[in-house]
Amino acid sequence: MKKFIYPLMAVALSSIAISSITIAQPRRAPYMEFLTSEDTTSLKVPFSEAVRVGNILHLSGNIGNIPGKKELVKGGIKAETKQAMENIKRVLLLNGSSFDKVFKCTVMLADIKEWGEMNQVYKTYFPENRFPARSAFATNGLALNARTEITCMATVR
Repeated sequence: MKKFIYPLMAVALSSIAISSITIAQPRRAPYMEFLTSEDTTSLKVPFSEAVRVGNILHLSGNIGNIPGKKELVKGGIKAETKQAMENIKRVLLLNGSSFDKVFKCTVMLADIKEWGEMNQVYKTYFPENRFPARSAFATNGLALNARTEITCMATVR
């Protein structure tokens, strides 16, 4: 019986040693890349348009401003939502992604009563009604007195 116990103990101890070596290996943090374009750097604001971590693109919040200007489009919530989504589209495309790769959005509204009107525009940007996970909430103020601010996360090709 002892002949079988020692080899089994040796196998068990070597498995523990190998597991310990594997666990002790340092983990590398994913590479981070801070991304911006002239439209944002010209505004001299303290944020990147997006940050890429591995194959995930994290977009900053986008309002309905005219690209490169601290000026909102005119026309209220629908016009601002359309411009915010166009701003998001521009950032996605510049960085190797698109709306079909978006998996999470957060929508901030100056007035939650405008949620339905915002949705009418928002939903037109996603292919085949494949909507990302989303959170929406009201705030008591957004940059430039915007009606909405939208941020998204997407995979990168």
